[in-house]
Amino acid sequence: MNMSSSSLPKELLELRASIDNIDAALIHMLAERFRCTKAVGVLKAKNGLAPADPGREKQQVERLRSLALDSDLDPDFAEKFLNFIVKEVIRHHETTAAKENGG
Repeated sequence: MNMSSSSLPKELLELRASIDNIDAALIHMLAERFRCTKAVGVLKAKNGLAPADPGREKQQVERLRSLALDSDLDPDFAEKFLNFIVKEVIRHHETTAAKENGG
């Protein structure tokens, strides 16, 4: 059933517009988060610290699971989302460490 956007309910169009705005905000927030974590990676590399910090990661998982519960979001989903981001951050940190150490 193909419907032109003009024939869709106004409420659906408004919800889609809100979703589009939220998606844009998420992208901008992720970009800012990675800007910060890249700076952390440089500091870790310059100070000879490991790219991964399992203790910090564990704290963050617990924190996000709690926030998810408070927000009526599936905590398993929140943990998977964080783990996905952390994996990418660690990859960036490893790349930065290799560059700092002449690799």
